[in-house]
Amino acid sequence: MQGSFNTGPVLHSNQPEAVNGPVTLIDTSPGIANSETGLAMVNPTFRFEGPFGLHFHHRYSPSSPEPDRLGRRPELSLAAVVIHPSGMLVRLRLFRGAVRNSFAAPYRGHQLLVVKPLGPRPTAVQMLRGRLDLDLPEELTVPPQSRLVLLRTDLPALGLVNGMLRGESDGPFHLAMVAAPSPATDGEIFSHLDSRRLAPGRTYLTQLEAIERGLVLSRVSGVALGDTYQASFSHGLERQGPLHVPLTSTVRQSFGTGEIQVNRLVARMLDSALENVGTYGLRFDVDSCSEDRVPMPCSRVEALELRENKPLPMQLSLVQPADSIPGHLLSIVPIRQLPPRPVGPAPLQPIPVATPRPGPPTAMATPRPPTAKAALPRSTAKTGSTPPAAAADANPARARRPGMASASGQRALIVAPPLLRTSSRQPLTLPTTLSDRYRQALEAQERLMRSWLKP
Repeated sequence: MQGSFNTGPVLHSNQPEAVNGPVTLIDTSPGIANSETGLAMVNPTFRFEGPFGLHFHHRYSPSSPEPDRLGRRPELSLAAVVIHPSGMLVRLRLFRGAVRNSFAAPYRGHQLLVVKPLGPRPTAVQMLRGRLDLDLPEELTVPPQSRLVLLRTDLPALGLVNGMLRGESDGPFHLAMVAAPSPATDGEIFSHLDSRRLAPGRTYLTQLEAIERGLVLSRVSGVALGDTYQASFSHGLERQGPLHVPLTSTVRQSFGTGEIQVNRLVARMLDSALENVGTYGLRFDVDSCSEDRVPMPCSRVEALELRENKPLPMQLSLVQPADSIPGHLLSIVPIRQLPPRPVGPAPLQPIPVATPRPGPPTAMATPRPPTAKAALPRSTAKTGSTPPAAAADANPARARRPGMASASGQRALIVAPPLLRTSSRQPLTLPTTLSDRYRQALEAQERLMRSWLKP
C-alpha cells in the first residue's frame, strides 16, 4: 500500500504538553521569544492562506493544584489567536472541528460498567464525521492588522484539553496558542502573547543535537503539511490470503514495508520533533477493492458479502486520536478465521446485595474494597448536570459520607454492595435493552463510589 499526504498546513501544539501558567505555547508570526533558560528562540514563522488545520493537546499542571479555602481549584485558559498583518479583511470558515477539556469530556467509567454515559463525542469522532461543535464559529472576519481569539477553552488543575479544527481562509494570517489565567479577557490573552515568554518545562532543549540526528523523539510543536493521508490497494482474500497493512507507520518502524506515513514539519520550534510523529488529528483514508466472495468483518459492518470477480470498492477511514501511540494495523481476514461469537444474549447476572451481620445496629459488615483503582466521575460539563452517583456526594445536606455522625450522635456506616462480578467460568454479559444497560451502569457506578469513599 503506497499513499501520500495532501498539502493542507496544520499547526500542532503539543510541546511542552504540561503547562503550569500563563505563557505563549507557539506563535507562527515573525519574531523571537525567550525560554525559561534565557535562550532566545525564533518563532516557527508560517503564513496560512487557504485550507488550514489546528491541533492542540495540553495538560494544566500548576505548582499548587490543591483547591483554595473556598474549594476552588486553579483554572487556566488556552486560546487560539488569529493574527492578521495585512491591510485587507480576511474571512475564516471552519468546516469541522471539536474541542474537549476535562469539564466537557464524557466520564470514562470502569470496564465493569459495560456502557459509557451519554456525553459529547471525542474530537476524533467529530472530525471523522465532519461535524463542527456548536460553540465554534462557522465564520470569522478579521479586520486589517488586527488580532482575534478564534477559540478559548478553560482547564481545571491537572486537566487535559484536546482540540482539532479544519477550515479555510480567503487571505493570509498567522496562528498562535496562548495560555492565560482563567477567566481571561481577550486583552489579557494578547498581553501574554506580547510578553514573548515561552512555556517552561522544555526538557528537550538539552537534546537538540540528538533530535536533529533522529535519536530522540520530542513532542510536536510546529506546522506540518498535510492533514489527510490517502492510499489504495486491491486484494483478494482467497487468492492472496489475509491482509495486514500498517497505518501510521513511522521512520523508526515501518513494519518492513519501507513506507513512512508521517509528515515532516515545514516550520517548528527548536525543541520540537522533526516530524509529526504522533500523527495526532491526521485522517487516513484507505480505498480498497476485493475480488472474492468471502464474508469479512470491518469496524462497523459484518458479513459483508463479496462476489467473485466483481470488485467491491470500500473506504476505511481513521482519525488518529491524541495519546494513541502509532503504529496501528489494518487487518482484513475471512470471518471463518475469527473465533465464533455466542448465539443470542445470555441472561443478566443478578446484582448481589450486602446484608448486615447479627450484632449492634451500627456494626454492619463492609465488603473489602476493590483492588483496582478507578477515577471518580466528573461532571459531564462545566455548567451542566452531574451524574446521579456524583450528585449525592456533591451536596452534603442530601447525603452523608461514610463515618459522619448521624442525628443520634452515632457514626453511620454506609454499606457498599460488592462490585458486579461473574464467575471465572462465565463471562460478563450485556443487558438486553438500552434502558437495562444504563440502569445497570448507574447502579454499578454508585457502588463503586461508595466502596472507595473512606470513613
